[in-house]
Amino acid sequence: MRLSLIAPKWPEDSLWGQIYFRFPYLALTTLAALTNDRWEISIIDENVESLDFSDLPDLAGISLMTPLARRGYEIADTYREKGVPVVLGGIHPTMMSLEAKAHADSVVLGEAEETWPRLLSDFERGNLKPFYRIQDFKSLENMPVPRRDLLNRRAYFFVNTIQTTRGCPFDCIFCSVTSFYGRTYRTRPVEEVIEEMKNMTGRFIFFVDDNIAGSPAYAKDLFRALIPLKLKWFSQASLSIINDRELLDLAQQSGCMGLFIGFESLSQASLKSMGKSANHVEKYRDSIRTLHDHGIGIQASFILGTDQDDKSVFSDVLRFIEKSHIEAALFSVLTPFPGTRIQEILLKENRVLHTAWDKYDMNHVVFKPRLMTPEELQEGLCWAYKRLYGYRSITKRLFPFTRGGLFYGIQNFGFRQAWKKTLKTMI
Repeated sequence: MRLSLIAPKWPEDSLWGQIYFRFPYLALTTLAALTNDRWEISIIDENVESLDFSDLPDLAGISLMTPLARRGYEIADTYREKGVPVVLGGIHPTMMSLEAKAHADSVVLGEAEETWPRLLSDFERGNLKPFYRIQDFKSLENMPVPRRDLLNRRAYFFVNTIQTTRGCPFDCIFCSVTSFYGRTYRTRPVEEVIEEMKNMTGRFIFFVDDNIAGSPAYAKDLFRALIPLKLKWFSQASLSIINDRELLDLAQQSGCMGLFIGFESLSQASLKSMGKSANHVEKYRDSIRTLHDHGIGIQASFILGTDQDDKSVFSDVLRFIEKSHIEAALFSVLTPFPGTRIQEILLKENRVLHTAWDKYDMNHVVFKPRLMTPEELQEGLCWAYKRLYGYRSITKRLFPFTRGGLFYGIQNFGFRQAWKKTLKTMI
């Protein structure tokens, strides 16, 4: 039997689509690893190759984040019209199960390690169920090694993505991580992570964890094990990593070149309303200096459009990024993703404008801000990105190029090109 695992194409007017296509989806390669050898598997990422509807599999599995839902439903509907059963899974179908079921023969809710083999067995017996739910959150021990051999490696910037933890110890109102993983933070055995990494080629690794330092004790063990491998790596972490100097020293020694960190706001009141308890604005500059002193570059995240934000937020954030010499940054419009507490709040206040899911990409305004109009928020986002990835700002932030100058120079140029393409499609 033939199985197609599909990642839908990102919307043309989404910055994230320009960025994400450079990295393969770990979810699909993991599903492939969970599939028994009675299946012939193909992984199709629409962001790097076209989908051929004349070549029909026996079963199609489609993984969906919210901004990919519209395109994912189109693909599912087309396959079903041609007689191919479709399974939908991922964070959006988990949160919007009845909506997803209208476009699928079956919907996988939550993590798939427990349910995917059972689903395939049911399918082979002609007894596919409408929904598959996990009974409990699975241990990360003995995880299957993702089928990276099924990827078109030449289509990606690099394919060395790996997961060591799941979940986040924090519970921010705008984030879907806690909704999907529950209030859990689980870790993989360090020796299993290292063993998987030994089979990778190249010296650069991206850990896809939502917070690689969520358990400092585990992170220290992991970083110690990484030191002999002499690799360079990137990941995401909360700003609380700077509170443990041993942890930070080990991150540096193990090859950490950069961290994606959610600063989110320069307003402590805004941070409090988000539930971002680990962040303290008055300590931002010292925290950035500490990370830089350890040779760790920063890709910062800022959320725009909170109830405390007026039109001054755009220039304030840009000025802070440049003065702090933050290597790169991503701006995100506050977005009421399904399953988040911010969605509940904004729906209750009748401030959600629509549910055109392809616009839920954090680049488009889909709600009514409190202290500005939707148009002012959208225009401010575009202005901030244009300034941030202008040559003047890039040079100012990266000079004197002591922390991975070549890498961050290339990254900034890539972000500049991505935003220019995105802006053309938004106008």
